[in-house]
Amino acid sequence: MAEGTNQYGIEIRNLSKIFGPNAKAMVELVRQGATKAELNERHRHILGLRNINISMPAGGIQVIMGLSGSGKSTLIRHINRLVDPTDGEVLVGGEDVVKMNQRELREFRRHKTAMVFQKFALLPHRTILENTVYGLEIQGVPRARQVEEAMRWIGRVGLSGFEAHYPNQLSGGMQQRVGLARALTNDAPILLMDEAFSALDPLIRMDMQSVLLDLQQEIKKTIVFITHDLDEALRLGDRIAILRDGEVIQQGTSQDIVLNPADDYIENFVKEVNRGRVIQVDAIMSPLAEGYETNGMTVSSGSTLEGAIRLLAHQPHDDVAVLDPAGKPIGVVNLRQLAAAVVPSH
Repeated sequence: MAEGTNQYGIEIRNLSKIFGPNAKAMVELVRQGATKAELNERHRHILGLRNINISMPAGGIQVIMGLSGSGKSTLIRHINRLVDPTDGEVLVGGEDVVKMNQRELREFRRHKTAMVFQKFALLPHRTILENTVYGLEIQGVPRARQVEEAMRWIGRVGLSGFEAHYPNQLSGGMQQRVGLARALTNDAPILLMDEAFSALDPLIRMDMQSVLLDLQQEIKKTIVFITHDLDEALRLGDRIAILRDGEVIQQGTSQDIVLNPADDYIENFVKEVNRGRVIQVDAIMSPLAEGYETNGMTVSSGSTLEGAIRLLAHQPHDDVAVLDPAGKPIGVVNLRQLAAAVVPSH
């Protein structure tokens, strides 16, 4: 898919999922405010998701974050309708996946979405190449093109030379690279990643995050990434939605969530975050005084606090001008502001 052509944004509207034999009848109770505990104790039904509304722009990384049991994996499975909702809409590129018939849904799954799983889900009897071509094979793509595309993406994820190996000959991190290459080979505009890096050791996990961020600069997929790890969410997400007990508690950019936690639950999540790597200078800069002249020290709009501190740490100046993309000064920050934002007093 050519850069900039992805039109497949995702709109989740009023989505609820209730597990149980009489789920449809429970929807009204949920609308009236019945809690997850009440639904279970009084009616023996399980509330999976309650009235989810999330807009996921095309070509960005939307992270869905929450602890175990929050509903995040249930939510991602609604996007390709591995799970049918009890109520609500899932619009992909303006088309409601919930209303698709079986033929339409099959085509949608084959051509519009690809999944990367936590447990790799590689076929053990197939080589790396044969695992990677699998999606195109199912689509009936000519063999020569299958191999060409697979070899390209095997190379892009750093596995050139391993095409003839089998999964059990590779490390966990390498196996997940195969899973990513397989998903990218399909050339689907939507990439669904369910705890994709959670089974990996911390250093390998960070390496895979870097691989994904580097690739996304080129591929511009609409990526939905599920995680229970806040650091991972903050590093990857253009936007983040945090779930608890099947409900969205807060959504926004990483900076929104760190600077303005919606409640004590979110505040407990973010209190140990390295704010210097998340918050941008734009959020704390002062307006320019009349007649302000830069001292030659500048940072770009969108720079992190950490970057600005690093710039000023060994300089004689105490402040730095913030420049917009055109190179025009739009504000100023000093070391005192930067330090206060990195280590808040409360």
